[in-house]
Amino acid sequence: MLQGDYYDSRDPELIEMYHNARKLLQEYNNLDSKLIEERERILGELFEFKGTGVWIEAPFFCDYGENISIGENTFVNTNCMFLDNNKITIGKNGLIAPYVQIYTTNHPLKASERIIENENGSRYLSSTQAVKIGDNVWIGGNSVIFPGVTIGNNVTIGAGSVVTKNIPDNVLAFGNPCEVKRELE
Repeated sequence: MLQGDYYDSRDPELIEMYHNARKLLQEYNNLDSKLIEERERILGELFEFKGTGVWIEAPFFCDYGENISIGENTFVNTNCMFLDNNKITIGKNGLIAPYVQIYTTNHPLKASERIIENENGSRYLSSTQAVKIGDNVWIGGNSVIFPGVTIGNNVTIGAGSVVTKNIPDNVLAFGNPCEVKRELE
Protein backbone atom coordinates (compact mmCIF):
# COMPACT_ATOMS: atom_id res chain seq x y z
CA MET A 1 0.00 0.00 0.00
CA LEU A 2 2.73 2.48 0.99
CA GLN A 3 4.60 1.69 -2.24
CA GLY A 4 1.60 2.77 -4.34
CA ASP A 5 0.59 -0.75 -5.39
CA TYR A 6 -3.08 -1.65 -5.62
CA TYR A 7 -4.49 -2.99 -2.37
CA ASP A 8 -7.79 -4.01 -0.80
CA SER A 9 -8.76 -1.56 1.96
CA ARG A 10 -10.73 -4.36 3.65
CA ASP A 11 -7.59 -6.40 4.28
CA PRO A 12 -7.79 -7.78 7.87
CA GLU A 13 -4.55 -6.07 8.93
CA LEU A 14 -5.80 -2.71 7.66
CA ILE A 15 -9.18 -3.21 9.32
CA GLU A 16 -7.41 -3.80 12.64
CA MET A 17 -5.40 -0.57 12.17
CA TYR A 18 -8.65 1.22 11.29
CA HIS A 19 -10.39 -0.01 14.46
CA ASN A 20 -7.44 1.05 16.61
CA ALA A 21 -7.53 4.55 15.08
CA ARG A 22 -11.32 4.79 15.56
CA LYS A 23 -10.93 3.91 19.25
CA LEU A 24 -8.27 6.58 19.76
CA LEU A 25 -10.18 9.18 17.72
CA GLN A 26 -13.38 8.59 19.67
CA GLU A 27 -11.46 9.04 22.89
CA TYR A 28 -9.71 12.18 21.60
CA ASN A 29 -12.75 13.81 20.04
CA ASN A 30 -14.80 13.36 23.22
CA LEU A 31 -12.10 14.41 25.67
CA ASP A 32 -12.41 17.52 27.82
CA SER A 33 -10.19 20.14 26.18
CA LYS A 34 -8.54 20.92 29.53
CA LEU A 35 -7.02 17.43 29.76
CA ILE A 36 -3.87 18.41 27.86
CA GLU A 37 -1.68 15.52 29.03
CA GLU A 38 -4.31 12.99 27.98
CA ARG A 39 -4.67 14.69 24.57
CA GLU A 40 -0.88 14.46 24.14
CA ARG A 41 -0.89 10.76 25.08
CA ILE A 42 -3.63 9.90 22.59
CA LEU A 43 -1.99 11.80 19.71
CA GLY A 44 1.33 10.14 20.58
CA GLU A 45 -0.32 6.73 20.25
CA LEU A 46 -2.20 7.66 17.09
CA PHE A 47 0.51 9.33 14.98
CA GLU A 48 3.80 8.07 13.62
CA PHE A 49 5.39 11.32 14.84
CA LYS A 50 4.10 14.38 16.67
CA GLY A 51 6.45 17.26 17.45
CA THR A 52 6.23 19.34 20.59
CA GLY A 53 3.62 22.06 20.63
CA VAL A 54 1.30 20.37 18.09
CA TRP A 55 -2.32 21.34 18.73
CA ILE A 56 -5.23 19.58 17.04
CA GLU A 57 -8.77 20.81 17.54
CA ALA A 58 -11.50 18.22 17.91
CA PRO A 59 -13.13 16.74 16.07
CA PHE A 60 -10.31 15.37 13.97
CA PHE A 61 -10.58 12.43 11.57
CA CYS A 62 -8.09 10.08 9.91
CA ASP A 63 -7.99 6.52 8.57
CA TYR A 64 -5.08 4.97 10.47
CA GLY A 65 -3.11 7.75 12.13
CA GLU A 66 0.13 5.81 12.11
CA ASN A 67 1.02 7.20 8.67
CA ILE A 68 0.83 10.83 9.87
CA SER A 69 3.84 12.91 10.99
CA ILE A 70 3.36 16.49 12.18
CA GLY A 71 6.22 18.86 13.03
CA GLU A 72 6.52 21.06 16.08
CA ASN A 73 4.17 23.97 16.76
CA THR A 74 1.72 23.04 14.01
CA PHE A 75 -1.93 23.89 14.60
CA VAL A 76 -4.70 21.81 12.99
CA ASN A 77 -8.13 23.40 13.33
CA THR A 78 -11.49 21.70 13.74
CA ASN A 79 -13.07 19.13 11.40
CA CYS A 80 -9.94 18.27 9.44
CA MET A 81 -9.80 14.91 7.67
CA PHE A 82 -6.48 13.25 6.84
CA LEU A 83 -6.99 10.03 4.84
CA ASP A 84 -3.59 8.54 5.58
CA ASN A 85 -3.53 5.39 3.48
CA ASN A 86 -0.01 6.56 2.67
CA LYS A 87 2.35 8.91 4.48
CA ILE A 88 1.18 12.43 5.30
CA THR A 89 4.09 14.56 6.46
CA ILE A 90 3.48 18.09 7.71
CA GLY A 91 6.40 20.31 8.70
CA LYS A 92 6.82 22.63 11.65
CA ASN A 93 4.92 25.87 12.34
CA GLY A 94 2.01 24.93 10.09
CA LEU A 95 -1.48 26.36 10.21
CA ILE A 96 -4.19 24.05 8.91
CA ALA A 97 -7.58 25.78 8.85
CA PRO A 98 -10.99 24.14 9.52
CA TYR A 99 -12.32 21.48 7.15
CA VAL A 100 -9.02 20.88 5.34
CA GLN A 101 -8.96 17.46 3.71
CA ILE A 102 -5.75 15.63 2.82
CA TYR A 103 -6.18 12.57 0.59
CA THR A 104 -3.59 9.92 -0.24
CA THR A 105 -5.85 7.41 -2.00
CA ASN A 106 -6.67 6.96 -5.69
CA HIS A 107 -8.95 4.46 -7.42
CA PRO A 108 -8.92 3.25 -11.03
CA LEU A 109 -11.20 5.42 -13.16
CA LYS A 110 -12.86 2.50 -14.96
CA ALA A 111 -15.39 0.66 -12.81
CA SER A 112 -14.32 -2.66 -14.36
CA GLU A 113 -10.80 -2.09 -12.99
CA ARG A 114 -11.94 -0.64 -9.65
CA ILE A 115 -14.56 -3.18 -8.53
CA ILE A 116 -13.54 -6.77 -7.78
CA GLU A 117 -16.38 -9.26 -7.34
CA ASN A 118 -15.88 -12.35 -5.16
CA GLU A 119 -17.84 -14.69 -2.92
CA ASN A 120 -17.85 -12.07 -0.13
CA GLY A 121 -19.31 -9.35 -2.35
CA SER A 122 -17.64 -6.38 -3.99
CA ARG A 123 -14.18 -5.09 -3.12
CA TYR A 124 -12.58 -1.92 -4.40
CA LEU A 125 -9.01 -1.57 -5.52
CA SER A 126 -7.12 1.47 -4.33
CA SER A 127 -3.62 2.86 -4.70
CA THR A 128 -1.90 5.58 -2.72
CA GLN A 129 0.62 8.40 -2.99
CA ALA A 130 2.22 10.27 -0.09
CA VAL A 131 1.50 13.94 0.65
CA LYS A 132 4.24 16.25 1.92
CA ILE A 133 3.67 19.71 3.34
CA GLY A 134 6.70 21.83 4.22
CA ASP A 135 7.52 24.12 7.13
CA ASN A 136 5.67 27.38 7.85
CA VAL A 137 2.71 26.53 5.59
CA TRP A 138 -0.77 28.00 6.03
CA ILE A 139 -3.58 26.06 4.35
CA GLY A 140 -6.87 27.97 4.21
CA GLY A 141 -10.19 26.47 5.23
CA ASN A 142 -12.08 23.96 3.10
CA SER A 143 -9.02 23.21 0.97
CA VAL A 144 -8.46 19.74 -0.48
CA ILE A 145 -4.97 18.31 -1.01
CA PHE A 146 -4.79 15.50 -3.60
CA PRO A 147 -2.67 12.32 -3.43
CA GLY A 148 0.99 12.72 -4.35
CA VAL A 149 1.10 16.50 -3.83
CA THR A 150 4.11 18.22 -2.28
CA ILE A 151 3.68 21.74 -0.90
CA GLY A 152 6.94 23.59 -0.32
CA ASN A 153 8.10 25.69 2.62
CA ASN A 154 6.68 29.13 3.49
CA VAL A 155 3.57 28.66 1.34
CA THR A 156 0.08 30.08 1.79
CA ILE A 157 -2.78 28.14 0.19
CA GLY A 158 -5.98 30.22 -0.10
CA ALA A 159 -9.26 28.99 1.35
CA GLY A 160 -11.32 26.64 -0.79
CA SER A 161 -8.39 25.56 -2.94
CA VAL A 162 -8.18 22.17 -4.65
CA VAL A 163 -4.47 21.34 -4.74
CA THR A 164 -3.91 18.83 -7.56
CA LYS A 165 -0.20 19.43 -8.28
CA ASN A 166 2.99 20.35 -6.44
CA ILE A 167 3.42 23.89 -5.10
CA PRO A 168 6.97 25.35 -4.85
CA ASP A 169 8.48 27.19 -1.85
CA ASN A 170 7.64 30.79 -0.92
CA VAL A 171 4.41 31.35 -2.86
CA LEU A 172 0.77 32.28 -2.48
CA ALA A 173 -1.43 29.79 -4.33
CA PHE A 174 -5.19 29.37 -4.53
CA GLY A 175 -8.08 28.32 -6.74
CA ASN A 176 -9.70 25.26 -8.25
CA PRO A 177 -7.40 23.94 -9.47
CA CYS A 178 -4.91 25.61 -7.15
CA GLU A 179 -2.35 27.74 -9.00
CA VAL A 180 0.58 29.89 -7.93
CA LYS A 181 -0.53 33.53 -7.93
CA ARG A 182 2.65 35.23 -6.75
CA GLU A 183 5.94 34.78 -4.91
CA LEU A 184 6.20 35.68 -1.24
CA GLU A 185 9.29 37.41 0.14
